Amino acid sequence: MKSNLLKDVQKVFLEEFKENPILIFSPGRINIIGEHTDYNDGFVFPAAVDKGIVAAIQKTDAKVSTAYALDKNSKREFKIDALNPLKEGSWENYVFGVVAEIQNRNKVIGNFNFVFKGNVPGGAGMSSSAALENSVVYGLNEVFNLGLTKEEMIFISQKAEHNYAGVNCGIMDQYASMYGVKNHALLLDCRTIKAKPF
Repeated sequence: MKSNLLKDVQKVFLEEFKENPILIFSPGRINIIGEHTDYNDGFVFPAAVDKGIVAAIQKTDAKVSTAYALDKNSKREFKIDALNPLKEGSWENYVFGVVAEIQNRNKVIGNFNFVFKGNVPGGAGMSSSAALENSVVYGLNEVFNLGLTKEEMIFISQKAEHNYAGVNCGIMDQYASMYGVKNHALLLDCRTIKAKPF
């Protein structure tokens, strides 16, 4: 299934933008114990899953950036220096929020093209939003050589959720998606942002 997503995303990116992209898989997650304890500085026990979001990204010389949500057949052009949240529930807020939070850290990025598609069931509590945010920040970190650590990236994703999507989430979703270990769950202490795989 993941290979089908990769093919679809890569094909559309090449057709749309005539460039070879960087491809990223960002997993969704399940949580075994600890719902609602991550934003109260407790312990949680999430695991990354084999469903998630595949994204293609590359920088562009165009005067605007473009993001394309294949699942929704929705394309949006935007200016990275003039970003504001759209109405609640808009997929674009997760992309805009990450871009804005990177810039808030005085990191310089240029325009880029971004195509994504996922197989995380919508509304299933498997954190497709965190997977999308992480794919954006990871991709921008790669194409613009920002030098961000994984920990910095998950906090950027979390801030994007707070400030653009309007969700006051803890760090569990972004952490599980970024740090997931195959065949393991992660016992994450949300006070220290340290985890042990089990």
